[in-house]
Amino acid sequence: MSLVMYSKPGCPYCDQARTHFNSEGIEFVEYDAQNDIERQREMLAFSAGDLTVPCIVKNGEYVGSGWGDPPRG
Repeated sequence: MSLVMYSKPGCPYCDQARTHFNSEGIEFVEYDAQNDIERQREMLAFSAGDLTVPCIVKNGEYVGSGWGDPPRG
């Protein structure tokens, strides 16, 4: 399984997602979508232009943006 999280520094929802994945032992790659313009473009291609983070992509498929119930970001 390949899990990617696009995030931005200081985002509390990104922190929650990161904590969840780590506590569950789920390996993931994290990209800074705020300061890395190429990663931001990549994220926007997955999310159809939604700038909300965290943006989660699993096995190359967009899962969703935001974190929590309901998702916030």
